[in-house]
Amino acid sequence: MWTKIVPIAAFLASASLTSGTAYATPTYAAPSTPVGGEAMGSRGLVSPAGVKKPPKSQATSYVIADVTAGQVLAAKDAHGKYLPASTLKTLTALTLIQKLDKDLKVRPSKNACNQEGSAVGLSPKATYKVDDLFKALMMSSGNDAAMALAETNGGVAKTMSDMNAEAKRLQAYDTVAKTPSGLDKPGQSSSAYDLALIARAGLANKDFFRYISTKTAKFPAPKGHYEISNHNKLLWRYEGMVGVKNGWTTKAQASFVGAATRGGHTIVVSIMRHQGGFWDEVAELLDWGFSVRGKAAPVGTLVDPLPEAQAAPQQAGSAPATKVTPAAQPPMLDTAASAQSGYTRTVGSVVIGGGLLFGLIWLWYGIRRKRGKSRL
Repeated sequence: MWTKIVPIAAFLASASLTSGTAYATPTYAAPSTPVGGEAMGSRGLVSPAGVKKPPKSQATSYVIADVTAGQVLAAKDAHGKYLPASTLKTLTALTLIQKLDKDLKVRPSKNACNQEGSAVGLSPKATYKVDDLFKALMMSSGNDAAMALAETNGGVAKTMSDMNAEAKRLQAYDTVAKTPSGLDKPGQSSSAYDLALIARAGLANKDFFRYISTKTAKFPAPKGHYEISNHNKLLWRYEGMVGVKNGWTTKAQASFVGAATRGGHTIVVSIMRHQGGFWDEVAELLDWGFSVRGKAAPVGTLVDPLPEAQAAPQQAGSAPATKVTPAAQPPMLDTAASAQSGYTRTVGSVVIGGGLLFGLIWLWYGIRRKRGKSRL
């Protein structure tokens, strides 16, 4: 039921966006030289002189950096673009933590609950706090939680726009997000350097830090709760480990970004395209980072985020958007929506939008006509 009649001009403006929504993304120009310094453009190993070289790693690409000082201590193919797998969830979390109320309750859609790959086990019959979904995302690597969060944020398209804008703001220009979960999709990419930048930004956010460093937590279920645990094995095995995220798909192979703090300094290690069994290697790379920090010249820098870009101005006269979480959707509409293809959704939006538009124009015309007669 309509509780407010939107002015025709406003409705026309908003209706024109319904059939083909475009989300404004701040534009940042990528630099012509490698981000973080010339040495970051090397495809081979780059390490400082005067100290022992980093331990060998089977990773195709990696970065060891002092987050506190903003220095890259060693790198191998730092800007090589590879499939990120679930390490992309670091960008999902960092982006959406800033946009979603963690106390908001959400009932996930069937689409979210049926995501392939790793899952925390969401049920469309239960409601979850956004805070719970972030725990599921970063602790259990839940692809179902990633989709539920994206839908709560306004849908996958909007979330991808938000994530890619955040990546550019961080100067993570190698990163292109196509899915909120990190599941492989053509055109999706990141780099070891970018994962270090994203992790550094995340570590500065208290909620992000809380999610990645939590070892175990109670998770709600339709009846009661169950316990989930963090997939990062180094939280139990490495002194000073604070988290961040691991990932794996058949195409991406293993990827990981992790951070540890000792003596007031945090070292981050990010690896990409590893065949697996990387936990001991990462521990050795972290040890090396702590041992050379402050004793050798860095080979690069972790650049700072760009200033916040002003959002694109809202079209004049357009009505403010109303946010509806999946939990607020009637079951019948939820079922119908899950059965639609992209084509039927588009056609349905056009038909329904056109019908409403015609009805409002006719109503407006009738009111004008009636008022005209009363003046005669």
